[in-house]
Amino acid sequence: MNPFPIPVVALGPGTQTEDESLDYIRLPADMDTFRPPPLPAPEALASRPKARAVLDAVCAMLQRSALGGAGGQVDLRDLPAEDLQLVNQLLSEGEASALVQEEASAFEIRVQESVFAGVWRLLTFSDGVCVDDVVEVGPIPAVLQEVAGQDARGLYRPWSGPLPPNVQNAPLLVEEIRDQVAQWRPGQAPHVVNLTLLPVSPEDVAFLDHQLGTGRVLLLSRGYGNCRITNTRLPNCWRVVYYNSMDKVILNTVEVVDMPEVAMAAPEDLHDSHERLQDVLNYLEQA
Repeated sequence: MNPFPIPVVALGPGTQTEDESLDYIRLPADMDTFRPPPLPAPEALASRPKARAVLDAVCAMLQRSALGGAGGQVDLRDLPAEDLQLVNQLLSEGEASALVQEEASAFEIRVQESVFAGVWRLLTFSDGVCVDDVVEVGPIPAVLQEVAGQDARGLYRPWSGPLPPNVQNAPLLVEEIRDQVAQWRPGQAPHVVNLTLLPVSPEDVAFLDHQLGTGRVLLLSRGYGNCRITNTRLPNCWRVVYYNSMDKVILNTVEVVDMPEVAMAAPEDLHDSHERLQDVLNYLEQA
């Protein structure tokens, strides 16, 4: 009898073996949403008039910003320690932060958004000592755009000589980005180069970053995953990279715009922040 070409396998309960451990695909983490700050006792706010004055000023600036007006800053350096602690407690920390730092300098600016979108805390350090402490209200702290503008004044040096190995499409992208930078004007829609969808190698991306340069501004927005934003040495040109909750790159872009929209608090965010902060202050008063 010729051998049967298909092996006979018994089917039924108990005939199939399973691994003892099951390896499931990791699910995405939860998306960050607004969480009200821990509220102090009502008498704590009543006994700290300087802290209350700061919060009232922030609330008024939020109202102006939500209506399209200018925000502003409140200086915290002269606040007593107890008042400063109360302001820290009520503002807390939100999902966006930024850093301005020079490698060859001990000067840095640390930026942290509060739980109220559009309310930013700016701490300036020199040689490890805090020399300035303010709360700024607005879509984005003005210093970030100022520093990005200063970084763009550097001299652009085009590549000369043979290209590095595996670099093919990056030189054309560099020229496209430079043309868009030269043509872009305030108020125009951002020009986005989506590197994720283009046939670029890791060497292409490295060459592109080298040609665009890296500035001193770094922003991180943590929502559903993370978004990392850095300015380049070209004016109004930013590297914007999105990561999922497992820290995998899902979108890698270059944006030609004055400031990437993902980094900014929208007008409706400022409006919501004004209402939320006003509700907190009203609750503490009524309590």
